[in-house]
This record gives sequence, C-alpha cells and structure tokens, in this order.
Amino acid sequence: MNLLKFFPYRVARLADAVSRAVAPVYAERFGLSRDEWRVLAALAEENQMKTTDLIAHTTLDKMQVSRALARMESAALIERAPDPEDGRARIVRPTGAARKLYQKIVPMVQAREAFLLEALTPQEREVLLGAMDKVMERALQLERQG
Repeated sequence: MNLLKFFPYRVARLADAVSRAVAPVYAERFGLSRDEWRVLAALAEENQMKTTDLIAHTTLDKMQVSRALARMESAALIERAPDPEDGRARIVRPTGAARKLYQKIVPMVQAREAFLLEALTPQEREVLLGAMDKVMERALQLERQG
C-alpha cells in the first residue's frame, strides 16, 4: 500500500492543511486555539449546547472540549449553567463578547475558505461537496457497524 495514495491518509492531510491555512485568522489575531474556535463556532450556531453535544458537534474529544471551555470561561467568552433537565449536565452559552468576537472572525475565515475553493470551478465544488457527503455517510455506516 502506498500511504500517500491511501484515501484516509489523504483526507487527514487535507483536513490538517486546511485547518492550518485558516488558523492564523483566529490564532494569531485573536488568540484562540483551534479547539476554542470550533467551540465558539458551534455555540454561535446553536446559541447554547450541552457539553456532550459540543463534543459531538465539534469532533473534539471530551478533554479537548473541557480545556477549551475552561480557557473560554476564563476569558469571559462562555457561561455555564446546570441543565434544568439533567442535573449532571451543563449548558454552555456564548457571552456577548463571544458573539462579537465570532462576528469579527467569520468574514476572515470565510475569505480563507473562498480562496481555497477558488481552485475549483463551481461545478467541481458542487461535485466535491456532494462526494464528501456521500463518503461521510459511508464512514458513519461503517462506524455504526463496528
């Protein structure tokens, strides 16, 4: 097997390269880690989430989310409260400062995304995104099967 042609390896390399290409926007300019950015983006979309839902939504593990939340709480970017439906769970909400920060970052990361996707024609983009969805569904199917 040629590792450089192995599909999972190529996808991992691409994801890492894209993440590193976008990271300077939130890391250098705003001091956020990749994990903090993912949590911030998820919270901005949903307004509030249980910690367990953040883990699933961000594809981060429990410790990564826990560390990101601790740093974000110290920076007054999130608030945590007990879940009224489940006393063991916590609800996480972005603060006003987090929402403002998110609004500053979004156009910048979207510009990076646009630059990356400009390498493709509109038709190629559509095919790529559709193919990604199909492969994701297959991966989830295999994951469910074990």
